[in-house]
Amino acid sequence: MNTQQSGAAFSARHFLFDFDGTLVDSMPYWARAMRSLPEKHGIPCGEDFIHIITPLGREGTIAYLSSIGVKGTKEELLRETDDLLRPLYEDVIPLKKGVRECLEALRQKGAGLHILTASPHRWMDPCLKRNGVWELFDHVWSCEDFGMIKTDPAIYLRAAERIGCGRRDIAFLDDNINADRAARESGVYVIGVYDESSSTDEAAMRALADAYITDFDELRISAAGSR
Repeated sequence: MNTQQSGAAFSARHFLFDFDGTLVDSMPYWARAMRSLPEKHGIPCGEDFIHIITPLGREGTIAYLSSIGVKGTKEELLRETDDLLRPLYEDVIPLKKGVRECLEALRQKGAGLHILTASPHRWMDPCLKRNGVWELFDHVWSCEDFGMIKTDPAIYLRAAERIGCGRRDIAFLDDNINADRAARESGVYVIGVYDESSSTDEAAMRALADAYITDFDELRISAAGSR
């Protein structure tokens, strides 16, 4: 990895975080729920099922489920996923290790903190508030706020416009290689994040990203040393 690039990524003025699998340990719950939808219709999930749907947003995921044969109207499938997942975000899903301390340290150093996720606000917002980190963020965005998905490089440029900064002022953090690849194409700095759900992509993510972290204590220490 280019150490100059890595240092620039860690010392960015703004940090744009994914939510699921990055800030919160939600992927086991989310993946289990999403796999249950095609499986109950007798449709097997491929090994890449979770990787495909993770950056798509709710409506993109529903469109993909329909494309592989899951029956139901868009409204029925949206309601079914909401019924499965919203209670878990509201009451169960925790922050990942070291997240709170890292966010507080970055905020104390004057960094802008933002979220860009495929999850809807009605899942994400209560989870952030229950875990006590909602007020640390300048912006909390769902893909629905842009009408775009995270595999479109343009969404990262739109986020930069809304923040009011250049793309090289942003370090984007995500555990999904498809989102990281799109962010890299947009020209923002990319920090790959380890999550067990995407561990098979670790080597490829390390090669793609400007930097890679296995936990948020590492980000806190590295950012502190590079500012």
